[in-house]
Amino acid sequence: MQAEINKVELRNLRIEDYKELRLTMQHAYKDVDMDMDEPYWGENDIKRLLKIFPEGQLVVLVDDKVVGSALSLIVDHKKATSNHTYEKITGNYTFNTHDYDGEVLYGIDVFIDPAYRGLRLGRRLYEARKELCEQLNLRSIIFAGRMPNFNDHADELTPKEYIEKVRLKEIHDPVLAFQLSNDFHVIKVMRNYLEGDNDSQDYAVLMEWNNIYYDKSPVLINTRKSIIRLGLVQWQMRPLANVEALFEQAEFFIDAVSGYGSDFALFPELFVAPLMADFNHLSEADAIREIARYSEPIRKRFQEMAISYNINIITGSMPMVEDGNLYNVGFLCKRDGTFETYTKIHITPNEVSYWGMVGGSEIKTFDTDCGKIGIMICYDVEFPELARLMADEGMDILFVPFLTDTQNGYTRVKHCAQARAIENECYVAIAGCVGNLPGVNNMDIQYAQTAVFTPSDFSFPSNGIKAEATPNTEMTIIVDVDLDLLKELHEFGSVRILKDRRQDLYRIKKQPVSKKAESKLDDVPDLPIEDATVEPKPTPVKAPARTGRTATPKATPPRAAAPKAKPIVAKAVNGPEIKTIKRQVKG
Repeated sequence: MQAEINKVELRNLRIEDYKELRLTMQHAYKDVDMDMDEPYWGENDIKRLLKIFPEGQLVVLVDDKVVGSALSLIVDHKKATSNHTYEKITGNYTFNTHDYDGEVLYGIDVFIDPAYRGLRLGRRLYEARKELCEQLNLRSIIFAGRMPNFNDHADELTPKEYIEKVRLKEIHDPVLAFQLSNDFHVIKVMRNYLEGDNDSQDYAVLMEWNNIYYDKSPVLINTRKSIIRLGLVQWQMRPLANVEALFEQAEFFIDAVSGYGSDFALFPELFVAPLMADFNHLSEADAIREIARYSEPIRKRFQEMAISYNINIITGSMPMVEDGNLYNVGFLCKRDGTFETYTKIHITPNEVSYWGMVGGSEIKTFDTDCGKIGIMICYDVEFPELARLMADEGMDILFVPFLTDTQNGYTRVKHCAQARAIENECYVAIAGCVGNLPGVNNMDIQYAQTAVFTPSDFSFPSNGIKAEATPNTEMTIIVDVDLDLLKELHEFGSVRILKDRRQDLYRIKKQPVSKKAESKLDDVPDLPIEDATVEPKPTPVKAPARTGRTATPKATPPRAAAPKAKPIVAKAVNGPEIKTIKRQVKG
């Protein structure tokens, strides 16, 4: 190797390079045990290659001297993956098998002058081939690699066993190990591929690198974008005169984020809560059921705005009554005019005891014109199984509308959302409410910091935070996320969490549901009779007149008709008494 290198260049091969190219080939193959009179391409061969496929012929130069090359053709995928010989795939060395309508970049040769090995020049050539494959929208790169050290182990190992030991680094094979380290996988072993390759005993390993960006039927209209723009709304709770005032405020934000070309608008959980003010004379359970009647008009209006502003809208969440049960639901209103519904799966103790809310029973992802997304409402993001199931369905972006009243609650949502982004190799966008509602029981204070989180690798921010809003301030954030970076992370990341799971040891799967999910109260295990008593039902207290913010939020029990948690007093054996404590806790 040269003592000092001043310049390394990678470019397309030119016919003027032939003399140096031939010399490099002679150096590269001089110690190879092959029955060949002249182990190099003739000048006419190179001229023919440059005529039919100039962009596929690459050279690497060190200080303006050719020291390596990679030569290739485009061929049909079936021809490349079926059994063949080197002579057959090259058209008896005429290269008439080259087919511009083919799907595969087929490598016919790659070599580096031994004096320049150790500079990772071969890796440069392979990376350039991969870029060419992507630029030409080809399905994959395929070649048949030699096994130069197989002859030393042929007496005790089959080709399959040899390949596995090389993969496990129990045996070193300079060619095969290099291909495996460059993300090529083995398709099959072929016999009599290159006649006279004594080192490999005439065996060759057919290997393939898949182009994850390959589009079999590319179209010019409605192509799926790789850069997706998110518009997140940090909504301030404020008194609203009626539902039209809610629409006016919502449309202001939709107009703003769509004006910046956003593909999605995300609203927070229960941002419709100000509408409960008119029903504050009722219990919390009755008041939230009253505003549930607005869910259908809100959905219809947001559908109209999704079309008119050409944006996909995630409507946060709102209460909805179905078959007598109260659910926390939201709508994905797509800009093509269609909509889909999502439901909060996990219900907090507060939502059960104050509102009698029950959880949904469907875990699903949604197909959009910007890829596959998932939506979880607040508390759901604290359960990692849900996001993993969605990731297995191909989710790229997880949206989390949330509502938290304290920094403690927000911290749970934030850090769990960040964990979901890392462990599922996806983006996670969260949006919450800020401000206060002194005239609405159980909804008086809010705390939020809207944000977009990313996986943690070199292509992403070092802290995993793409953008954050100012805490507790009404505002929007506009954020671009790159879906192509996720594809690269899945295949080539520093760690590959989804790929490296030990599914031979564990697996998460959806359970069949025969009826709608019940409240979490139904899942509370029964206590021993001698250790459990039930408090008498408290006498209902009429809500006070609305005189502004109260010093202490009233915990008025719901009507008898509404589902309600029964406070439990449980005595631990030889321990202190354990009591439930009523408090405002959201998220």
